[in-house]
Amino acid sequence: MEKLRAEHISRTFDGQNGPVLALDNVSFSVEEGEFVVIVGPSGCGKSSLLNILGGLDEATEGNVYVAGEKISGPGKDRGMVFQGYSLFPWLTVQKNVEFGLKMSGIPQKERTETALKYINLVGLSGFESALPDQLSGGMKQRAAIARTLANQPEILLMDEPFGALDAQTRI
Repeated sequence: MEKLRAEHISRTFDGQNGPVLALDNVSFSVEEGEFVVIVGPSGCGKSSLLNILGGLDEATEGNVYVAGEKISGPGKDRGMVFQGYSLFPWLTVQKNVEFGLKMSGIPQKERTETALKYINLVGLSGFESALPDQLSGGMKQRAAIARTLANQPEILLMDEPFGALDAQTRI
């Protein structure tokens, strides 16, 4: 069953010397349960495509569909792990992981249980009370991954999520 479809996605940005074409008529579909990796050199449009798929940016042309429905912005069905850590610096690791759950109205007890489950899953047990500035780059990225996973999105979009992780953690 088709989960995600991109149809004729193009994205143009204003550059110093005129328009810059980042994506040109990109089309593909992803079936439920499929794992897809988009690779290419720096600046080729991978992040732009992910931002469009996540509903954070609009395509200049084309459309994105999730389960047959055209998207018009971010949705709970899609979770994003960004290239940067995107953690709230004033919240602890646990509170960062709980944040989306809290916004969804999940009761505190369930938020705590879910957050601790995903904190453990990414290997950050013992750092629940740490603030982001007390963590290494790899630990911050793992906290961001835990936060996204805790919301259990149907589609997980990750922009270079393992770049800050050491080789052992990547495995």
